[in-house]
Amino acid sequence: METLAQILAIAPATKVIIATGNETRGHALRAIALGAFDFYQKPIDIDVLQLIVARAERMFDLEAENRRLNEAVSASPVDGIIASSPEMLQVLRNIEKIAPTDVAVLLIGESGTGKELLARAIHKFSGRARAPFVPINCAAIPETLLESELFGHERGAFTGAVKQNIGRIESADRGTLFLDEIGDVPLPMQVKLLRFLQDQIVERIGGRKPVQVDVRIVCATNQDLDKMMAEGRFREDLYYRLNEVTVRVPPLRERAGDTVVLASFFLRRFASEYNRPVRGFGSNALAAIRDYAWPGNVRELENRVKRAIVMTDGPLLSATDFGLSAPGEEPQSLGIRAARARAEREVLQLALAQAGSNLSKAAKLLGISRPTLYDLMQQHQIGLDV
Repeated sequence: METLAQILAIAPATKVIIATGNETRGHALRAIALGAFDFYQKPIDIDVLQLIVARAERMFDLEAENRRLNEAVSASPVDGIIASSPEMLQVLRNIEKIAPTDVAVLLIGESGTGKELLARAIHKFSGRARAPFVPINCAAIPETLLESELFGHERGAFTGAVKQNIGRIESADRGTLFLDEIGDVPLPMQVKLLRFLQDQIVERIGGRKPVQVDVRIVCATNQDLDKMMAEGRFREDLYYRLNEVTVRVPPLRERAGDTVVLASFFLRRFASEYNRPVRGFGSNALAAIRDYAWPGNVRELENRVKRAIVMTDGPLLSATDFGLSAPGEEPQSLGIRAARARAEREVLQLALAQAGSNLSKAAKLLGISRPTLYDLMQQHQIGLDV
């Protein structure tokens, strides 16, 4: 016991396995409570012992990988944005250059890539940081209400206008107006936006007094504005007013390494938020995260990690927890024998997860002996990363 305590004091990540006889089972349980990885009851079967040692090695490697991810400091030059890939770091360096100026910025990228977060970073690092940052999603507001939302209206300007309304543009005076989904602005409203951009004067609906404002414009879209201009759906003159500087935000599938770093960030955040004892990722989860294309980008990754944290029963997240297939998995067979094998494997994985990867507890949950559990794990090629 003293040796165990000193080993773990010097190197807490060490995996210590206790071999014990029947008469000292109580000592073995005490050793587990003190931090031993596992115990094995004599007489020793070398094959079984090798399986325990191999499992300990896998656990050590996974914990080391998860510690590395948890301790990784983002190389991002912009606080609050997680990035390590060269592609995204270049975007952030461009944001740093653009932010102190007053140029209009157009952010182009797929949905879920973090365009609004970048728009907020532009505002934060500009000379307008103390003034308002006012976002508006142009696609979420009906065309009949968009003009009132942007420019405001006077009392009595139309039916239902019972009081004066200050528009989003006027609210952003001396600050930044973020026009998200700018490609969804209808053509009549594009004309009015262009007129505002030329002189920075707002006229409320029903009003006669022009209001001078000082607003920086940052826009974002996931649409091909060049194609829309060619089809006559987006004004070319407005495009060049909004597009003084263009920043293309790469999709997550083009940001090598960012998926795992982001997943680790979200894991720590949601495990703490929901008070779940999740320590990290199993090896099949890490491989699945790296290989998946993430069509929903960072937003999809965040949602999948949150769902996995809430639903998992084990200390390590698996590919199944994410709803992803582990690399190299074959399409599921509909045969009865294959279905039984899948069901048996799932039950084994569930028991190991609920037991926190403690084989003795898992065997008890399954109602089988520990040697039988070892045999089944070998048969189904189940290691620690269940």
